[in-house]
Amino acid sequence: GLQTTPECKMAQSSTFPEVVELNVGGQVYVTRFETLTAVPRSLLWTKFTQCTPADLPKDSKGRFFFDRDGFLFRYILDYLRDSELFLPEFFKERKRLQKEADFFQLPELSRRLAVASKDSSSAEDSGEPEEAELTSPVTSSSSSDRPLRSPGGNSGYITIGYRGTYTIGRDIQADAKFRRVARITVCGKISLAKEVFGETLNESRDPDRPPDKYTARYYLKYNFLEQAFDRLAETGFHMVACNSTGTCSYGSNDPSEDKLWTSYTEYVFCR
Repeated sequence: GLQTTPECKMAQSSTFPEVVELNVGGQVYVTRFETLTAVPRSLLWTKFTQCTPADLPKDSKGRFFFDRDGFLFRYILDYLRDSELFLPEFFKERKRLQKEADFFQLPELSRRLAVASKDSSSAEDSGEPEEAELTSPVTSSSSSDRPLRSPGGNSGYITIGYRGTYTIGRDIQADAKFRRVARITVCGKISLAKEVFGETLNESRDPDRPPDKYTARYYLKYNFLEQAFDRLAETGFHMVACNSTGTCSYGSNDPSEDKLWTSYTEYVFCR
């Protein structure tokens, strides 16, 4: 017979809506009930077939809450939805994703991630690119029946912007106050921004936006442009354009005082 978790009562699937809203670590997902229960004996299958809605924790808006990595959950959901998984090129978080697969009790996904990690290590030694596609027989359907993912699904643009100030005195070597960056803004698709910057992304000005939407209100938790550039380069992005505007003023009405330069610059990256 079916085993129930200690905190859950036996329930019928009809007690949950056909379309389910989730809050995973602060990231909102909307998916079908049948997707969440696609893998028998998994944690989500157990929660949504052996429990009632009243048994599960919810956030302030009534969405079912799981205190896990909200960004990596998109790959868990892809695996449940499509019976296969495509990871971005230069994906750096296989071990963390494997940990999430273990938590959600998806042993086949965890096993394939472990194999892929070994293969990628071998590929690095041999100079061969790592394989980004992982398949899994979640269902009995043939590969020809499975929905196809667009090969450009993980491509896109990210724009980095910053406003900087410079003060250059009469003795440039002694008095120059070099670039001061107040805030680095991130504009683009939510899923791409989260993939690149992860926990270093501050979402407080535009929270609870779905992964397929766009924002111009995110910014980074640090003020080093090169740190942002490194993250973009590591995830396969290349700079394709930049532009800058600037103004110059004196610190006071005295022309002999230090000059204050203010600039706004944007860098456009593409993958």
